[in-house]
Amino acid sequence: MEANGEELVYTPKSILDTDLYKFTMQQAIGQHFPDIQALYKFTHRTGGVFFPRKCVDAFQKSIESFRSLSLSLDEKDWLERSCPYFTKEYLDYLAGFQFNPDQVSIKFVPMSEDGEHGNVEIEAKGLWVETILWEVPMMACLSELYFRIGVTDWSYEGQKDNASQKAQTLLRAGCTFSEFGTRRRRSFYTQDLVIATLKEESEKLRGQGNFVGTSNVYFAKHYNINPVGTIAHEWFMGMAALNGYEGANAKALDLWQTTYTDNSLVALTDTFSTEVFFRDFAKDPERAQKWGSLRQDSGDPLKFAPAAKAMYESIGIDIRTKSIIYSDALTVDKALQLKKQCDEIGFKSSFGIGTFFTNDFKTKSSKYAEKSRALNMVIKLAEVDGRQCVKISDDLTKNTGDKAMVESVKKLYGLSP
Repeated sequence: MEANGEELVYTPKSILDTDLYKFTMQQAIGQHFPDIQALYKFTHRTGGVFFPRKCVDAFQKSIESFRSLSLSLDEKDWLERSCPYFTKEYLDYLAGFQFNPDQVSIKFVPMSEDGEHGNVEIEAKGLWVETILWEVPMMACLSELYFRIGVTDWSYEGQKDNASQKAQTLLRAGCTFSEFGTRRRRSFYTQDLVIATLKEESEKLRGQGNFVGTSNVYFAKHYNINPVGTIAHEWFMGMAALNGYEGANAKALDLWQTTYTDNSLVALTDTFSTEVFFRDFAKDPERAQKWGSLRQDSGDPLKFAPAAKAMYESIGIDIRTKSIIYSDALTVDKALQLKKQCDEIGFKSSFGIGTFFTNDFKTKSSKYAEKSRALNMVIKLAEVDGRQCVKISDDLTKNTGDKAMVESVKKLYGLSP
């Protein structure tokens, strides 16, 4: 994994090399908040793990290359055929969209004695409808450069076999699953290899389980599989900051439905804690009936289905008509455990598996016995229209935003400090 010459610049393959929900949210934001300004900020959650200065320099150069990305006519035609929920107006907008690297600021903060390793501060600022597309490809870019330049004690040896074994186990257990690994992938090549292998194994084991697709729109087109995903935390965060935190979940769901009236509705539950979401959700049984699925993305996943069952039964909804999508730090063993629980309770289940598919590596120096850890990083919405945004996760380490604002919102919702 030596990095030199042209390898020090990461150039994205396509504007579609991102997650589907970025486009679905961009369309909704364009319809409802076209003039709202936004600020996104990067957080690296693992203390003591630093970036080489050389990596950050390459990252800055790479961001400039995003300027050349645009939607091709072939890609636009494919989106029109494959994603009927995108309007002609939105696809015309996307066809004219170009990244503006001037919206991105990157600062290296030296932490080592020689000044060659440190933290990186990243912000993207501009119209919300534009800056929303920076997060996923920017994180994929940083991760790839980090593992080209900073941490090189790894190889692709055994990756295809690992992906095959994971797919076979999930399929033979009857699991429904998709690939969610763009943001923190080891490399573009890794994700390509994984998705090709998952598709190959699903075709071999047809009728056993179900590999339903990928969140990555480029690879969905490339491999002729379904692009999957609908909505992320930032929709709820932005809505709450703009329209108030009282009943924020309900307001966000209702506004989403005005854009996606006929699309499969998957409700993300943990932006302001699942406890608060279920409390709001149960107040309107008609809305709860319309949204067919819940997505669990933080906290103890084994507590989620029993809590969801109690919530649905309290408003007279048959849980056999509902499904749960799990997407938080999944492994094969965790997915099998959760499927068993859902089967016993009565929910349909599916699994969006990310880093475990696209950044599961071992170090060469340990003879592939020790883990080569993925970066634990996020880019979250920090402000809209100058108003601070917060996220109150079911996992306290995933809370984001100003601490005083987080505590204020917790107090409003009656959550423990």
